[in-house]
Amino acid sequence: FDHHTYCICGDGCLQEGVSGEASSLAGHLGLGKLIVLYDDNKITIDGSTDLSFTEDVGKRYEAYGWQVLTVGDVADGIKDLRTAIEQGKAETGKPTIIKIRTAIGYGSPTKEGKASSHGAPLGPEDLAGAKKFFEFDPTKSFHVDDDVKEFFTKRTAETEAKK
Repeated sequence: FDHHTYCICGDGCLQEGVSGEASSLAGHLGLGKLIVLYDDNKITIDGSTDLSFTEDVGKRYEAYGWQVLTVGDVADGIKDLRTAIEQGKAETGKPTIIKIRTAIGYGSPTKEGKASSHGAPLGPEDLAGAKKFFEFDPTKSFHVDDDVKEFFTKRTAETEAKK
């Protein structure tokens, strides 16, 4: 097969026993077309991951036989992430996990980096603040810009024409 399989996971996912078993098997089998994007935001729904998860994930995955890459920050661009993905694709003898440091609730004035942004709405004030941070109109909800609508309408038509 000429493809790669991607998985996106977070801290909680890697705390589950089944992920360890599957990851160990993937390393054993040398699944070089598997790339896991690990959202390493250091937060669980209960608070900091330090409450229940202090292991070194990179070392664990190295022990499983994986290539371990780290991307320090994607808040201001994804160039380093793209480079890491290309490195992962180039490693064909073993799976790759890319640890990506993120901040949960990024852009929220009071909830960025906090468990209160995990699995709960931001609330009206924080939502407006996040929209301002990303230069969106804080008064609009469920708004899609015309250029985005145009792009997806065109793409849908192209896809339908190929059927």
